[in-house]
Amino acid sequence: MIEILNKEFADDVHSGLTSSQKSLNSRWFYDERGDQIFVDIMNMPEYYLTNCEHEIFCDQTEKLIQVLDIDETHFDLYELGAGDGTKTMELLRAINGADFTYHPIDISFHAIHNLEQRVQNELPEVDVRGIQDDYFSALGKMQSDNRKVILFMGSNIGNMDDEKAHKFMCKLSETMSRGDVLLLGVDLMKPGHIVLPAYNDASGHTAAFNLNLLERINRELDGNFDLDKFIHRPVYEEDTGFAKSFLQSKEKQTVRIEALDLSVDFEERETIFMEISRKYNDSILRGVIQDTGLQITNKLTDSKGYFADYILKKV
Repeated sequence: MIEILNKEFADDVHSGLTSSQKSLNSRWFYDERGDQIFVDIMNMPEYYLTNCEHEIFCDQTEKLIQVLDIDETHFDLYELGAGDGTKTMELLRAINGADFTYHPIDISFHAIHNLEQRVQNELPEVDVRGIQDDYFSALGKMQSDNRKVILFMGSNIGNMDDEKAHKFMCKLSETMSRGDVLLLGVDLMKPGHIVLPAYNDASGHTAAFNLNLLERINRELDGNFDLDKFIHRPVYEEDTGFAKSFLQSKEKQTVRIEALDLSVDFEERETIFMEISRKYNDSILRGVIQDTGLQITNKLTDSKGYFADYILKKV
């Protein structure tokens, strides 16, 4: 049996693949190759989410500064799931010269390292201090006596069901003081012919993103997944606003994962649940933030009305 380098990854894989509905935790998508594939996804024409939010940051920058209540007082700018920071750079350029420290947070070391270098190269006046961690764990590291402005963009909250999202928003609110603000980016509910191509692009980037997690299991846990025996299956429920991604076995097969001393049997057409991407409207968001101490104060949308950046204030 090989040495397990990441016990948490191993435990999640074991738990997910031995459940009645097999699943893999989407947090583990982001190894070095996964990071690069996700950049490809964000740049593909079908993935409207990035372009829509980028439009808000480019075309409504002054409005953003106003609703985030950025003034001459020193503040800490935290970003959960910073990624490559393309959208955030628009805001950083606009507030360059203000008194703040930027704390990008991401589970990927590569993403944090690359973003820190980019900020230092393009905006050397900005004090940037990255934090490598996942969303929940990072909340405990958002310690500051200064006013906090928090960015949680890209509809990342959509990767949680409503119960988990509510618990997360409760914990996030606990890190905030009265007057702190949160910019929450969410994908809005819309017809399936718009949503589904974003998760099933013609170039196959999304399929490669999901299948890469099987390759990561092969590499880090000595698995023998044959990627050619699985296909990417996205679905979207227009009435509930849930987009879901699955990997489906093409045939009856058994996969061996030596580091876990685990054999996993698959029936033909059996699925592994990979990820959800929840779509929002005002009512759904109000339900998720109920009793959190957070209040919606503003909403900025792109020109098509596909995406929204909500501004929430701690009261």
